[in-house]
Amino acid sequence: MSPKFVLLWTDATTWALILCMVVYAVAVARSPNLKASWRKVFRDAPALCSSLILGLCVLLTAADSIHYRNALPPVPGTPRGVVAYDTVTRSGLDWLLSSLIESREDTYSRPLDYLSYRRDTASINGQLQRISPRLKHGGAHLSDPDHQWAADLASRVGTGLVLGLALAVACALALFGLLARTRRAGFLETAASVWRKEGDIPWRAGLWTLVVMATLVGVTVSLMGAYHVFGTDTTGNDVLYQSLKCIRTAFVIGSLSTIATLPLAVVLGIMAGYFRGWVDEVIQYFYTVLSSVPNILLIAACVLMVQVFLDKHPDMFETGVERADVKLALLCAVLGLTGWASLCRLLRAETMKLRELDYVQAANAFGVSATRIMVRHVFPNVAHLMLIVTVLDFSSLILYEAVLSYVGVGVDPSMNSFGGMLNLARKEMSLDPMVWWSFFAAFGFMVTVVLSVNLFADGVRDAFDPRARAFRPRLPVTRKPAAQARNQG
Repeated sequence: MSPKFVLLWTDATTWALILCMVVYAVAVARSPNLKASWRKVFRDAPALCSSLILGLCVLLTAADSIHYRNALPPVPGTPRGVVAYDTVTRSGLDWLLSSLIESREDTYSRPLDYLSYRRDTASINGQLQRISPRLKHGGAHLSDPDHQWAADLASRVGTGLVLGLALAVACALALFGLLARTRRAGFLETAASVWRKEGDIPWRAGLWTLVVMATLVGVTVSLMGAYHVFGTDTTGNDVLYQSLKCIRTAFVIGSLSTIATLPLAVVLGIMAGYFRGWVDEVIQYFYTVLSSVPNILLIAACVLMVQVFLDKHPDMFETGVERADVKLALLCAVLGLTGWASLCRLLRAETMKLRELDYVQAANAFGVSATRIMVRHVFPNVAHLMLIVTVLDFSSLILYEAVLSYVGVGVDPSMNSFGGMLNLARKEMSLDPMVWWSFFAAFGFMVTVVLSVNLFADGVRDAFDPRARAFRPRLPVTRKPAAQARNQG
């Protein structure tokens, strides 16, 4: 029977944002000015490389934003046409990683190990000894793990490298073909120019990033079917699965919280800068008071109020996933409504400068209404600041979520998040012997995501900010013939 699809709040907003990104990409392709600005972004090698990593994260977020509940088998005596569904809500990413979900162990296990981390007491030859039992799933295919484990790991790593390199080569060939068609040049000539780093976009750096990503994905996919790549936690759940699930939480927090800041920041900032006078003073007083309250304390108080409301109304939700999703959506709203002051202040200053320009003064002299002037003349000229601040604040909001979840006032404990993993890893790091892999997995994934966002944000700022450094096109490298070089020498 077909499953029942569940549309969560954050699913709807995530797919709406993806649709907006597609529409904006079409608008960029049709606008020469926007296309030139975004071309400047990708002329920066770190921004180009980080965009590939962020693209993979967006794909994981999209797959994890399709939720459904499986239909249960019919029970004798059930009326005809009545279908009961499982209380567990799964996602598209859960379907792709079903092998990791089903490979649950009893407790901790080291990365790529076939033995449990904890020792059990067993009777061997009439004597009680403390031994590490075999895992249920990790390395279960090995009949003699003491002699087969190293060779099996090497074989799977080699297979993963071959698959990853094959994927990277296929992507490189597709890129060369697309560039050759765009430039109207030969395939080999285009490949040689990319390798020599000719042109204004550093395709060679992007290809090396793609090779690294493809090999890592290939090796991970090859290993995760037989081993726990990053080990398991105290309940035996796979740490790699938890880390991948945290990516959606981080992107939802960063994107939805940023969107929530825009209405208040844009409207109040432009109004304060354009009208000035008592309107400016009231708005300044409002965001000055808001800025004087410590953000962490204000956010924690709002989140605790949300938690109390959800605890008093448990009948509003059919499953625990829906309850956790509502809490996540409200957390995004709280982060947005408490973090708009800095963007509002920036837009106010820019609007005060724009209202004195000639075309704004001319529109005012012709009797154009203030609302129309702000919408048609002021707003388009501050849009680049909104884009820059939005991208720059994205990583800060991800770190906010990690801090809030670390202190226990972030997302629901049933939802995977980097802060929740770090909070649990804090206790595991104090064990003897130390359980280190959960902390390093969460920390590594979070740093990768945040660093990629920051590098991409630097490229966006340099391209869209008029005060940023000027981009100069990279001139093609012309190589002299060997005979001419010898004559000149």
